[in-house]
Amino acid sequence: MNHIHVVAAVIHDNKDRIFVTQRGYGDMKGKWEFPGGKIEPDETHEEALKREIREELAAEITIERYLEKIEWEYPKFRMTMYCYLCHLDSGYTLKEHSAARWLKRNERFTVDWLLADRTLFQKAMF
Repeated sequence: MNHIHVVAAVIHDNKDRIFVTQRGYGDMKGKWEFPGGKIEPDETHEEALKREIREELAAEITIERYLEKIEWEYPKFRMTMYCYLCHLDSGYTLKEHSAARWLKRNERFTVDWLLADRTLFQKAMF
């Protein structure tokens, strides 16, 4: 089974909301997730996260702190996800996702999460 290493941005704002995106492609199309993606060879987690946010959202972020590592096994692959608390430094444009939302804490279970991302949100560490 393929094992991938990814980074995820838990982007928050000054209104105690979290930014989430809806996948616009692939087997998991329509599911909600924290934006991010695969770590390339010779790339630090922070470099990968900033690159992925530029690619997916045409945005810049500030990484505030490391949150947690999530291990998850999907039917077709195994994933290690390194999660970071961040905030947006600019506006954004969706390049790969079909939708985006800012969720308040009490709205966190109103979207259909990818399971690994839901695990992180359930911990409510932010």
